[in-house]
Amino acid sequence: MADLAAAVRPRRRPSLPAGLRAWCLVLPLAAFVGVTFVAPLGAMLTRSVHMPVVADALPETLRLLGEWDGSALPGETVFRALGQELLAARDARTLGQVATRVNRVEGGLRSVLTRTARRLRTAAPSLEAASGGATSAWRDAMVDMDDAWSEVATWNAIRRAGERFTGRHYLHALDLDEAPSGGIVAQPEDLRIYLPLLGRTLMVSLAVTALCLVLGYPVAYLIAHAPPGRAPLLLLLVLVPFWTSLLVRTTSWIVLLQNEGVVNDLLVAVGLLDDDGRLAMIYNMTGTMVAMTHVLLPFMVLPLYSVMRTVPPEYMRAAASLGATFPAAFRRVYWPRTLPGVAAGCLLVFILAIGYYITPALVGGRTGQLISNMIAYHMQQSLNWGLAAALGGILLVCVLALYLLFDRLVGVERMRLG
Repeated sequence: MADLAAAVRPRRRPSLPAGLRAWCLVLPLAAFVGVTFVAPLGAMLTRSVHMPVVADALPETLRLLGEWDGSALPGETVFRALGQELLAARDARTLGQVATRVNRVEGGLRSVLTRTARRLRTAAPSLEAASGGATSAWRDAMVDMDDAWSEVATWNAIRRAGERFTGRHYLHALDLDEAPSGGIVAQPEDLRIYLPLLGRTLMVSLAVTALCLVLGYPVAYLIAHAPPGRAPLLLLLVLVPFWTSLLVRTTSWIVLLQNEGVVNDLLVAVGLLDDDGRLAMIYNMTGTMVAMTHVLLPFMVLPLYSVMRTVPPEYMRAAASLGATFPAAFRRVYWPRTLPGVAAGCLLVFILAIGYYITPALVGGRTGQLISNMIAYHMQQSLNWGLAAALGGILLVCVLALYLLFDRLVGVERMRLG
């Protein structure tokens, strides 16, 4: 019977080690994060410094320019190599990309390259035949086609654009540039746009975070200390914006804040404003601040509420019984115990605000735009993806630096969501 029972009893499969089981459970999440976050982030940072288009299209020209001293015009060999490679790029339909990259180094060269390639298409056979006897056939022909080929700056621009790895985009993102004589110089004052825009973005994000804290703290306190039958209703009112489209919430402020909108009409109706003195509250920084605060306020209220509901009300009553006034009891007893929620809410709102795009684009106008709008412009309109990636990289560094500063001053381990 014992042998029969042993034969019938199912065999226990060998179990995996605990560490391997844990890795198997984490692997799908790690793969998801890698595909949706790490890989795009790595591609963005790579694109900000890697520019192989010109180097792939003009390899022989760039090799010869590498031996050029840069003081006088290059020789006939360089002109001939460039002309032949421009024709090859035109046939391969990559000339537009090459011309665009060179034009970003020296303005106006896109038309020079495309026009020269078009004219060389008919002139190339005769130039090849004449180059055996004439020592400067390609050079003379290209200079006749466009005076830009007689300038040393044009060839320096092609050589600079042909670098496979370059930090030029990061220099431009910091309002800097490479001097023709070497070294790094600041852009002219009227061309410095990115650093002021980055500073404006940081200041607006900090201001929106402060406004959300000032407005959200009393709301969270009210919900946390409301009677049990009323608290769910108040919390529902906070959650309603999450069920409404962000686009709808943002555009509704256009109706409310425009010159003929509800707010201005109300102020005129009660006599606080004249009809000719209506306030400009939209398509400027005011509209951006108001709309962003409204959209991000729930992200401050919810962490605060989740922490406040864990603070026993007996603490405040005990402080009052010992003679403390409400402001003193709040400052010394209640406020310190809600700091984890304050830290979590501030960090969450600030990180969301610093990368906001839709709201400033709709209600910000010219003076209410943030750095995210400039990144979107270079991605969608100018197609300068390298500069957009460099701006995104700098924004990422700023967020990480502020996060480390926050960790040093407050301590991330103190954050709690309940």
